[in-house]
Amino acid sequence: MFARGGMAASRVSERRTPRRGPPSGLEESIMSHHRFSLPAARLAGVVSFCFAAAVCTQAGAAGKANEHNANSVGTTAAAAPAAGAMSANAAVAASDRKFMEEAARGGMAEVKLGQLAAEKAGSNQVKQFGQRMVDDHSKANDQLKQIASSKGVALPTELDKSTQREYDKLSKLSGADFDREYMKHMVSDHKKDVGDFKKEAGKAKDADLKQFAASTVPTLEEHLNLAKAAEQVAKNEGKTQTSSRTSTNKTGT
Repeated sequence: MFARGGMAASRVSERRTPRRGPPSGLEESIMSHHRFSLPAARLAGVVSFCFAAAVCTQAGAAGKANEHNANSVGTTAAAAPAAGAMSANAAVAASDRKFMEEAARGGMAEVKLGQLAAEKAGSNQVKQFGQRMVDDHSKANDQLKQIASSKGVALPTELDKSTQREYDKLSKLSGADFDREYMKHMVSDHKKDVGDFKKEAGKAKDADLKQFAASTVPTLEEHLNLAKAAEQVAKNEGKTQTSSRTSTNKTGT
């Protein structure tokens, strides 16, 4: 009896649960959509990632390009003054450059020898002349340095061999002996300086250098006159000392 009941219940269940036939067109469309939606989404994600990576790469390349351009601009700007100096140096005539170099050496010598005279001279007039050389030539040297710098010309910073020998010789003398040797050198030196500066004032190619030479000539001429007067004092000083020694020797005899 139980078996019959079970079989009857089974038949009732089959009648209540209808069998599913093949899927309709709408169902098949939905199923197809679900089957392909996941791969499509994955593909879209990959495409989006590649696009983002490409954008980042381009941005990075653009940033490096901008940085390179900025560095190039900075390098060019830094090199501009040096290039300008080289161009100015090339534009200076050889004769003008030679004059600047010789004038720089001469001016440096006047200052150093003047300092030595202010310390070791025996005559007050020679001491004052030495100090005048230090003051005037220091000023002229500074003016010449400014002109040379604007033209890109490097000036010497040490005495030449001839002047160094004269300096070493004078440094071993003092009193009247120093005065005579120093003033003899100053007269000779300033005669040459006046001639050189007058020549440059008339023939200089560079306008600034021409003006410098012309404006310095009167000072050099004054120095020459002062040197001649001080040299005469030094010579008389030597004669006085010689006469004094002679008188002393006679008296002792």
